Amino acid sequence: MSVVAQRMVVFGGDVEDIRQVASLVNFLEYRADAVIDEARLLELVNDPEAVEIFPVLITELNEARLTAVLDLLTEQPKSLPIYFLQRYQGAALPAHLEKHFFGTLNFPPSYSELVNVVQETELFMQSSQNIRVDQFGALYKHLAGNSQRINHVREMIKQVAATDATVLILGESGTGKEVVARNTHRFSTRADKPFVPVNCGAIPPDLLESELFGHEKGSFTGAISARQGRFEIADGGTLFLDEIGDMPLSMQVKLLRVIQERTFERVGSSRSISVDVRIIAATHHNLEQLVTEGKFRMDLYYRLNVFPIEMPPLRERVADIPILIREFINKLVREKRGALKLNECAVAALCKYYWPGNVRELSNLIERMSILYPRQTVKWSDLPERLRPNQDWIAELESAASLNDGNVFYPPGDFSLPPDGLDLKTYLTELEMSLLTQALDQCGWVVARAAKLLELQRTTLVEKMRKYNLSRPDETTIF
Repeated sequence: MSVVAQRMVVFGGDVEDIRQVASLVNFLEYRADAVIDEARLLELVNDPEAVEIFPVLITELNEARLTAVLDLLTEQPKSLPIYFLQRYQGAALPAHLEKHFFGTLNFPPSYSELVNVVQETELFMQSSQNIRVDQFGALYKHLAGNSQRINHVREMIKQVAATDATVLILGESGTGKEVVARNTHRFSTRADKPFVPVNCGAIPPDLLESELFGHEKGSFTGAISARQGRFEIADGGTLFLDEIGDMPLSMQVKLLRVIQERTFERVGSSRSISVDVRIIAATHHNLEQLVTEGKFRMDLYYRLNVFPIEMPPLRERVADIPILIREFINKLVREKRGALKLNECAVAALCKYYWPGNVRELSNLIERMSILYPRQTVKWSDLPERLRPNQDWIAELESAASLNDGNVFYPPGDFSLPPDGLDLKTYLTELEMSLLTQALDQCGWVVARAAKLLELQRTTLVEKMRKYNLSRPDETTIF
């Protein structure tokens, strides 16, 4: 079985560029093979004595050569995660090239970005072997995060996608239920057929039947022509019934019949139409409770609840928040809609917020900050008031940070409890970050030595550095 290697391959057309990146990889205590020749690149990829999986970092090339290199790599039997090193922000890759990349990094990459590459490569190795690297890259990008909860969701998607089983996606509003549905369709055998979403809660009850099943001309006032319904449009593909818990009971009976018999009639017609449609439903309601209250049919519930997938709320996957922030900022850059950075205090505040709107709320916040503070560093004090707990204490921390060469102030060991109290979790987090930073500074930012000094496993220290987005002071990061 393949394993993850302690190495990376850096490929490009400029010797100085790839040497610069290779030196950063070496600093991570990884072996770096700097390559400018396609033949040598293929030798490394197809080395019969090398069974390990390693990431390939490609610096900017002209489109023709980049296309040729990607064609060569995708033709090889060994699938490797490929990253693109982008020198100029906002210079988006063509879609036919972007799909081959596992991710995009800045040039030169920061220490935290390279740590992300290490962890994402390990995650890739844990994935199902029947999903191509470009597909898994898309799944990772759309369901960003490394928490156990989100990894479980990815595994559930990969297990059910290839089947025709009905999927029920549960979770609060804004958690990304439609993203799960779209990825389930994307990795299925129906991927080349339509994915048709319907929001059952947004369509008036008297129009929902026509929306789902279609209607004939003159079947009701305003029906000036015959029209296909969503079931017909989705034939051969996937019908996504969002907010199924808001569907009226009268429509639940008709939906149950279609799921059971795979036939229906348009409004105003007696002719049966057969369809081959996979059903994926989603709701933020507790359907079992609605069944108990008589608001949702029990037989329909069991028809839908074949393969449930639960999307966790953002407050239960706090470790993913910095990763999501990075993804949202990168998305804004790719779409040329702005860019920004967040300092450590701002990120820490976002990690403590309750996020009732979940991932959607975080995405909207990042977009709002990019409009208010374009190409600036967003501080804790710039965040909306609801996101700034313990205001007086954190304000002191930021003030001290500005007097400390821009670094975050960390409370000393004899720190006394303030009269108004403090947030112990935040205090301990800042203290841990301080000790980690001091150990790394003392060891010249050599991870293995700092880990030994702290009596930690190297992988544990890498994970903590990634969690707190710690990197050398001379590196530029997006946080």
